[in-house]
Amino acid sequence: MTRLLAILLLAGLFLVPTADVSAHPLAPALLDVEEGGDGRVEVRWKASALKVPGTNVQPVLPEHCKVVGTPVATDQPGSVLIRWTMDCAPNGLVGHRVGFSGLGDAKTDALVRVKLADGRLARGVVRAAEPFLFIPERESSLQVFRSYAELGVEHILTGLDHLLFVFGLLLLVAGVKPLLATVTAFTVGHSITLSLAALGVVNLPSRPIEVLIAFSVFLLAAELSRSEDAPPTLLRRFPWLIAGVFGLLHGLGFAGALSEVGLPQTDIPLALFSFNVGIEFGQVAFVFVVLILKRVVDPLLLRLPRWVELVPLYAMGSLAAFWCFERAAAMWA
Repeated sequence: MTRLLAILLLAGLFLVPTADVSAHPLAPALLDVEEGGDGRVEVRWKASALKVPGTNVQPVLPEHCKVVGTPVATDQPGSVLIRWTMDCAPNGLVGHRVGFSGLGDAKTDALVRVKLADGRLARGVVRAAEPFLFIPERESSLQVFRSYAELGVEHILTGLDHLLFVFGLLLLVAGVKPLLATVTAFTVGHSITLSLAALGVVNLPSRPIEVLIAFSVFLLAAELSRSEDAPPTLLRRFPWLIAGVFGLLHGLGFAGALSEVGLPQTDIPLALFSFNVGIEFGQVAFVFVVLILKRVVDPLLLRLPRWVELVPLYAMGSLAAFWCFERAAAMWA
């Protein structure tokens, strides 16, 4: 199993930069709209500094919304952030469209996030074919569950640091029962801190947490690269305990992502539960796919030399170390 997982990790590390290079060079625009109780709407529009010559992408809000005050523009690395206030009383945003014009010519997508006065959240990706996001009436419980569950799945499957940690646990633990206990401990750990942080019981700065999450991946990679004849460490003897402790850290990272989206004030328990369900579903799917591939491919990999296993482990450790320095630099900047 170790050989298979090492091969998969090595392939993934080579595929990730390839995907980045082939991606569209223009970053999507971001429209962040927050509605207050008095009908005032705070608008943040973040646009890429790079654009196709001759194009003019502009945010579009309901016609009855009037600009209040003067927009303020701030230059950021690779983008421009423009803030302004609008008065949308008495009709508000519900039942109207928010989006962009000019996406077709610009050949880019845009992200729209609308936080309503009642705490509900509408978000989505708009494109040239569908450039507007319709703000619906209050979502049903089923819609809230589905929306936040999808968000949880998306977050875990796009979080390379979280996936690498789970991947490392699969490399570390042998046997079904120990693996089940270790993954369960990690799940319990991050579920606890995710809930506490999302509900405001625990409030810790996100940047140190991100550094520690990267360090957890580095520590796991360092342990996996040790000789099999080396004395067993605490991590080897009690992997479930270490997984649970580091799960607490990763849960705070999940909570940071959830805080960027927000929780609907009328359905906080349901949204939090469904977001957690989405994370667990994505995590289980990831583990399941790796184990299935192991069963199919492992018999073919029995003669691989030891160095084949070490290369991806060093790559994993190097990437985690880079994250540590990068996130620490951002913290002190």
